[in-house]
Amino acid sequence: MKKVVWGLVLLLVVLHQDVWNWDNDRLVLGFIPLTLAYHASISIAASAVWLLAATTAWPTNLEDDADATEAGQ
Repeated sequence: MKKVVWGLVLLLVVLHQDVWNWDNDRLVLGFIPLTLAYHASISIAASAVWLLAATTAWPTNLEDDADATEAGQ
């Protein structure tokens, strides 16, 4: 699962470079510039990838070490 998370992070890095949208002045929903809507979507996707990373790929041994340290004090 770690490879999937890293792949998604890399995809987000590539998608974040949106040089093709710089001169686009279209509006989304009639009031949001397309570039702003695009970056808002990238931000939402980044938070979803972080949630996926935290729930599936987070190393459990770090929590075990912290629990052992607290129990020893």
